Amino acid sequence: MLAVIRSKPVLGLALLTQFIASHALAENRIDTQRPDAPELAAYGDYEVGTRPLTLVNPDQLNVLALDPSGEAPDPLPTYNRELEVQMWYPSFPGATGSKALRAFLRDATTEVDLNGQATLWAAPVINTGAFPLVIISHGYPGNRFLLSHLAENLASKGYIVASIDHTDSTYRTQAAFGSTLRNRTLDQLFVLNVLARLNEDSASFLYGLVDTHNTGIIGYSMGGYGAVITAGGGVTESSVAFPFSPPFGTLGIHQAGSDSHNNLFDSRIKTAIAIAPWGRNFGFFDAASLEGVRIPMLYVAGSEDDVSLYEDGVKAIWEESVNVDRALLTFDNANHNAAAPIPAPEESYADNPALGFPPFEHYADAVWDTVRMNNIAQHFSTAWMDLYLKGDSDKRDYLDLVPHSNDGVYATNDDGSFSDEHTYWKGFANRTAKGLRMQWLHAGESAED
Repeated sequence: MLAVIRSKPVLGLALLTQFIASHALAENRIDTQRPDAPELAAYGDYEVGTRPLTLVNPDQLNVLALDPSGEAPDPLPTYNRELEVQMWYPSFPGATGSKALRAFLRDATTEVDLNGQATLWAAPVINTGAFPLVIISHGYPGNRFLLSHLAENLASKGYIVASIDHTDSTYRTQAAFGSTLRNRTLDQLFVLNVLARLNEDSASFLYGLVDTHNTGIIGYSMGGYGAVITAGGGVTESSVAFPFSPPFGTLGIHQAGSDSHNNLFDSRIKTAIAIAPWGRNFGFFDAASLEGVRIPMLYVAGSEDDVSLYEDGVKAIWEESVNVDRALLTFDNANHNAAAPIPAPEESYADNPALGFPPFEHYADAVWDTVRMNNIAQHFSTAWMDLYLKGDSDKRDYLDLVPHSNDGVYATNDDGSFSDEHTYWKGFANRTAKGLRMQWLHAGESAED
């Protein structure tokens, strides 16, 4: 169909109109569970609510107002930085209402419905105590719904989840890359501080619900870059002066070894998952700067990532975070979209003249099925966050695995119990743990050890 649209404009317009009409009620499910989904991908016992919050971080450096061709203004310009944040949370049982989230596609103009299990504006649960917090940070460009499959899945298991629309990085606000480089970590920490205040505010729907002292970060691509910095990994001195870094050395706030960077670390953040983190591929991180990472890290990557790179990118970040326990989950033959993005909305399949490609490419992988990757991400994110934020030591069995899934042996006794020879990945049904690697390095351990 797409070839016809390109080669015969009149017929193509008719076909495109027919496509839009036939998909006007597109389901665009973000909660699909395949029959071969690993065990911990399943939704939890809580019903889920969701609602947006508009937050304003006052007096922030206005990177977009800096002219790199001139002299540094004194004082540097500031503005009130507005962030839209989508919250997912365990909700009071039996809520009714819309479950459709309105979101823009990669083209920044097409708005679609995303359907999941969360009910908009549902009342939160009561008298349950506080839940650990997970902050989600999208790529460049992206939006707060790009990892919504993961957000509502975790909320159903007893987490408060906050997914940020990073201003200057969303599909509709995409601007100079320097803003993204400076603001990712600052946005994550600001949202953490606001949620801590809302937890103490009796007028807030989050009152008493958010255990900010047990916080995890999940970041994808540039969100992963921010997560690495939030975890303590500073940027290099050379990166501060890169042409696309914010002007006048203003990225120096994150430079490894600087007082400003050391003072940013927040002990309430206990762990992070960085999916395809960007930065090592352009020299923003190196072995010395990554020594600053202070919390356990799960890195996730496709072995064919051509954006953040693999060997000299994500894998190198994993190897060089030498002072913490860290794991690397690899999707063999997957590219940069491994695990994180929601399934491509049906409306994204059509060619987009403004982009020069179908928005589908922004979400999908050439080899792996997206729902399959989402289910695997839900499984391992649950195990990781339960271990490090809830102290559930039983979840370690889902993480300490034969390094290459293809080498696992599925072996049972006559009564159906697992035999001593059984080494198959825990939580995966027979014949389903394929094409994956889970590698561990512990604090003080290098890849050569």
